[in-house]
Amino acid sequence: MKLLVYSAKDFEIPFLNKANDNKHKIDFTQDALNTETAMQAVGYNAVSIFSGDDANNIVLKKLWDFGVRYIAVRATGFNNIHIKPAYQLGLKVANAPNYSPHAIAEQAATLLLALNRNLILADQQVHNYNFLLDNLMAVNLHGKTVGIIGTGNIGSVMAKIMNGFGCKILANDIEPDNDLVEFCNLTYTSLEKVCRKSDFISLHIPLSYQNHSLINKKRLGWMKKNVILINTARGAIVDHKALLQALKDRTIGAYGADVYEKENDLFFRDHSVDGISDEQLKLLLSYKNVLLTPHQAFVTEEALENIARITIQNLDEWELHDSCKNEIGYKTVSL
Repeated sequence: MKLLVYSAKDFEIPFLNKANDNKHKIDFTQDALNTETAMQAVGYNAVSIFSGDDANNIVLKKLWDFGVRYIAVRATGFNNIHIKPAYQLGLKVANAPNYSPHAIAEQAATLLLALNRNLILADQQVHNYNFLLDNLMAVNLHGKTVGIIGTGNIGSVMAKIMNGFGCKILANDIEPDNDLVEFCNLTYTSLEKVCRKSDFISLHIPLSYQNHSLINKKRLGWMKKNVILINTARGAIVDHKALLQALKDRTIGAYGADVYEKENDLFFRDHSVDGISDEQLKLLLSYKNVLLTPHQAFVTEEALENIARITIQNLDEWELHDSCKNEIGYKTVSL
């Protein structure tokens, strides 16, 4: 298999090379996949892409015409790929499912703790030799109610972490997990009750047409005034216009996220010299009760090892059988 890895980051290349062990011919480009960079795939029968790459129907047609037959996604989510056109062309697409639920859930817990305990402000004050405590009031997590929206691989780990803090957990999912009910002090209920009753809310659902802007003006209005909302899933699950209004009106307490709805042209790049033109993001970052990290939850050694291993396994299986267990078929997804 001859593979071109788009959006290759320096820190992940060693993991991919180690997992590959010279089995496949792999080349790397830091460029993201789009209509202009698709031509770099000429001569390759496979490409690997990340969540910031644009695999729309036009790009997919170009890849097919250039001879690409396989797309290995170095992520669990694949909402950036137009699956139906890929399926119609004959392209085979596979993701890297369940590569490290702990990495993502731990990032969610980190954001929650940092916001609740005012760690960013405390650090800034101490570095300015200000050791006052007046602005650093927090609450115990113990005994509080945590709402978890989505209790799949990542959400279930988040539930276990919050249970360890002694929290009561309310959850919403189309497929309840009975083990979590039994072992994690968790109760499944309606989305409205999760929003209304929770002191902290964490999102752990994939992005789809059905849940695009799931957290909108109405649901933000259901939430407690001091709620801390955490999003390590996908940016577009939250309606950012409504979120900014809620922050402005102080109808929610804080927002912590590792994702942003328009991150494709922003994240994974250094804009410190030229700045950014996204006025919505500038406004979001202007709030002191907002903590945004640059989609870094997956950047752990364990997660990168697993992503690389699964990506190479997908290639191995395609080469041997022209199919693989992680393959995504249009008929099996709801898009």
